[in-house]
Amino acid sequence: MTRYIVRRLLQAIPLLFIISVVLFILMRSSGDPVATLGGRRNPRPEDRERLTRLLGLDQPLYVQYIYWLIGNDWTMIDLDGDGVAETPGQQKGVLRGEFGTSLVVRGKPAMEVILERIPYTLLLMIVSEVVIIFFSLVIGVFSALRQYSLLDHLITGLSFLGYSMPIFFVALVSMYLFAVEFKSWGLPYLPTGGVFEPQEGNTLLQVALHLVLPVTSIAVVSIAGYSRFVRATMLEVLGEDYIRTARAKGLRKRTIIFLHALKNASLPLVTIVGLDIPMLLGGAVVTERIFAWPGTGRLFLDHVSRGDTPVVMGILMLIAVAVIIFQLITDITYAWLDPRIRYN
Repeated sequence: MTRYIVRRLLQAIPLLFIISVVLFILMRSSGDPVATLGGRRNPRPEDRERLTRLLGLDQPLYVQYIYWLIGNDWTMIDLDGDGVAETPGQQKGVLRGEFGTSLVVRGKPAMEVILERIPYTLLLMIVSEVVIIFFSLVIGVFSALRQYSLLDHLITGLSFLGYSMPIFFVALVSMYLFAVEFKSWGLPYLPTGGVFEPQEGNTLLQVALHLVLPVTSIAVVSIAGYSRFVRATMLEVLGEDYIRTARAKGLRKRTIIFLHALKNASLPLVTIVGLDIPMLLGGAVVTERIFAWPGTGRLFLDHVSRGDTPVVMGILMLIAVAVIIFQLITDITYAWLDPRIRYN
């Protein structure tokens, strides 16, 4: 197992290099960062020329990538009504632990900008993932044990309905129902934006209340899909010979379901969760935008539209690293859940 892990980690190095090259080319081709540095007004032609030179955008693309990768001498730029102010310094590259300086948040390292948002995204996504996994297992197992019953048909219909609805529709409907309508009916209503109410302060209760609608919006669609996977795999496992043998031995039904059947039926769910967890760093772009949640998903949208390559590349590369790590953890989990799986 150790050799397998080391080999996978070594294979990740060229993979990350290829990913970074592709993402860097796409970012540089998607827009002109110089056009956004002046805020609402366009830079003057002489300022634009100097900005292009100071940012290294006049260099060939491969030179820009090398600067981003290993670092270079840099200039902090402050564009105001008087022109461009230059402050010389040195910028570390990605290989030295930095993604550069944000072009939108002036003079602030991109990693610092990202780290300010990550706690909010992790809070939202971890709570959502726990809710999704718990209810998916409960609903999927319950539906499998009552195959073709009235409740099974009802759950199946609701699952298809939930899975077919786009997340922005679920978010907007939940906002309208539990915030707007509940308030008009004189009922306790839920907040629709931010992390807490300024007049109430950043308390645990406030954060919990503001989490309800975003978590519900994310969970509804995912539970609908995950529960179908759990149901299908549970039905397949319950028909295996070793389950019939366990029943013939007189084992309790609860032991058969949770110890023998569910453990093997969890493999497909582990695959899906292993792919979803790395996206925690990227946040829920649509949900964070609708509910004004200050996470990395909203940060990504704000900065990609303004060509802030350091911040956007930082978010995307963190996601790429997380995908590789969690896919390795998923493979190891496979071997733990199913002793027949061995990595030699």
